[in-house]
Amino acid sequence: MNADFQSLPAEVRNWIGRQLFEHVPNNIAVIDRDFSVLIANENFRVVFGDPRGKRCYEVYKGRKSVCEQCMAALTFEDGKVRVNDEVGTDRNGRPAHYVVHIAPVYDELGRVSSVIEMSYDVTETKSLQKEYNILFERVPCFVSVINRDLRIVRANGLVRDTFGEKSGEHCYEVYKNRTERCTDCPAMKTFADGKSNRSEQVGVDRNGRKTHLVVVTAPLSRSGNEFSHVIEMSTDVTDIHKLSDELQKEHEFLRVLTDNAMDALVAVDEKGVVNVFNNAAEVLFNTKASEVIGRARSEQFLPQEFLDTIGNGSGSLVLPETVVAAAQGDEIAVRFSGSVLRDAERVIGGAGFLQDLRPLKQLEQEKIESERMAAVGQTVAQLAHGIKNILTGLQGGMYVVKSGMRAGSEDRTAKGWEMLERNVGRITDMVKGFLSFSKGHIPKVEPIDPNAVAEDVQKLYADSAQRMGVHLCFEGHEGIRKVPMDREDIHTCLVNLVSNAMDACQASENKKCSVTLRVAEVENVVMFEVRDSGCGMDYEIKNRVFTTFFTTKGRGGTGLGLMVTRKIVQQHGGKISVDSTPGQGSVFRLEFPRDRLPLPGAGDAKDKHDLK
Repeated sequence: MNADFQSLPAEVRNWIGRQLFEHVPNNIAVIDRDFSVLIANENFRVVFGDPRGKRCYEVYKGRKSVCEQCMAALTFEDGKVRVNDEVGTDRNGRPAHYVVHIAPVYDELGRVSSVIEMSYDVTETKSLQKEYNILFERVPCFVSVINRDLRIVRANGLVRDTFGEKSGEHCYEVYKNRTERCTDCPAMKTFADGKSNRSEQVGVDRNGRKTHLVVVTAPLSRSGNEFSHVIEMSTDVTDIHKLSDELQKEHEFLRVLTDNAMDALVAVDEKGVVNVFNNAAEVLFNTKASEVIGRARSEQFLPQEFLDTIGNGSGSLVLPETVVAAAQGDEIAVRFSGSVLRDAERVIGGAGFLQDLRPLKQLEQEKIESERMAAVGQTVAQLAHGIKNILTGLQGGMYVVKSGMRAGSEDRTAKGWEMLERNVGRITDMVKGFLSFSKGHIPKVEPIDPNAVAEDVQKLYADSAQRMGVHLCFEGHEGIRKVPMDREDIHTCLVNLVSNAMDACQASENKKCSVTLRVAEVENVVMFEVRDSGCGMDYEIKNRVFTTFFTTKGRGGTGLGLMVTRKIVQQHGGKISVDSTPGQGSVFRLEFPRDRLPLPGAGDAKDKHDLK
């Protein structure tokens, strides 16, 4: 109970009563002639907050002065009970719609000393009423409410637009321009049996055009079994009737198209029995359609993944490459696309298209062999380019070792030795990697920290940059999640870009050049960015930087660094872009959408956990 309760006049305490005041499921407040809230129950405090020391207009509406049409003020004058709809704000500042009852409280002299305000919230009711009205008016079908005399008492906007403003007239007059009831009236059936009824009707719109309708009627009852109105919902299917003949022609057209399609088409019913097997399917499986249709089971011709899709009704499936079995048991490589077939919500089967990949596989194998032979010729040049970058790290390590030995610093010497060991290891890995690249490189994907890889590259080049007079800095992305990538591949990309950026700074006339290595993530796209203030590139050079053996370094470059970088980025589902201005510098950006990145091995539970 509110602590101020005992300070109220006796007549107020007697009127309210302790239990009723606190437990009534309404908001109750007592207001004096100064509009101060003397006391309020718990429900009031929950909705509007603690009112002590406040005026009613402050509590209800956040105002600083009395409301213009104050119902409490009128009750103080004439002592009448009033009921009014009000709009205010709750304790959280949200709009609140409520109905308030105001009653006078008299003192011993018969004067109105205070008023009792009882209110209840109708905010949700108002909102729902508005939503229902919008839905009724804008639903894309004809909706009307009909009484037992078959008169339309309410119709939505589509009815008025199509059949005219005819509220109060009989439904058969409005929809069909008739003078008597229809013999098969669905509304009358619903009035008779109290159930929903469906029928097809032909009406006439306001312009005299014939309109085919699918009509559904349902009882409109507030409670119990008694009802005095039905709601009638109609859908215009005129266009469907007009298309009936055309559909028949289309059926024949599709039959001819199916029989002569280049891809094999196999369709099955909901039980998995084949019911379509076109000419291309006969060739692919070396089986006659007459031996298959109505007899064979779908698992003989369709991938199990698609049969599972039909079973759970989940939609369509595309398999860029899978295998099916021929009649002789040989495996056939195919590209598969299939869709679940439905009749409304019911799954009635599925249809799959199969493209024979054997000719393409043969061409692809020949192409791969050709590319591998070319890759062997590039391996030596790629090794030279990669080792050149790593030698920079080795030189940095040697510098740190020597400076540590001169200074007698074991920590610095150990740090330099660690850099030497790490980069010697990188040379070994690179040689192996380039050899495998010539046979077709597959990234070794694992969850990695993008910040750690980029920061490692920055540390690798820190000493070299200092000697060159280039300011090299790293900007990480705090809180970025691990990403599935080949760490060594990404390290190689960033080494190539940073090395090129430092070379661009050396070639610049700007005496205070900088290189920034940045990691970021925007809308699930992980980005690595290398920005320099070096010499920049003109339009022609910028368009050739990713081509094989193109270099601007003369004998000092192999022209493979950016080509290898682009290949690695593409293998990770990403893209590389460059923006450059002559004399001002360049920005190379690697972008990797998370949904396109390769995933670690499915059996490696630890990797999956680390990606969370």
